[in-house]
Amino acid sequence: MILDFLPHINNFGDNLVRLYDFDKKEAIKFASAVKTTIVDSFQVLDISKLDFIDRKDINLIMRLDYENEGIRSNDNKTFYCDLTLEGYKEILRLIKPFCAKDTRSHEYLYDVDSNTDLLFSPMGTWEVEI
Repeated sequence: MILDFLPHINNFGDNLVRLYDFDKKEAIKFASAVKTTIVDSFQVLDISKLDFIDRKDINLIMRLDYENEGIRSNDNKTFYCDLTLEGYKEILRLIKPFCAKDTRSHEYLYDVDSNTDLLFSPMGTWEVEI
């Protein structure tokens, strides 16, 4: 599974943090890490600590918050995903199909008003808005 950042992916100036190039086994590992670390233990999940993640010069730190803020960064190197407990439970629901079978689909893992989206895509692809 590869983690990277794509700035300015459309004419609106939106950005994308992307988890891609994975199969069902790695989707299951990711779901398990989110569930055990964030949902069950209320702890911070530092993606760089997961042995199956290949980072492309960035890091993603997932944290619990009182509001769904989405992803933010001050330097486009370290990104913080701040969501409520329900927001992380929704992520688990959204990635469940990727854990059931290998697919070519993609999913945005939250729907908040943020300049940076979080994409979960085995093929690394998504639709582009112009």
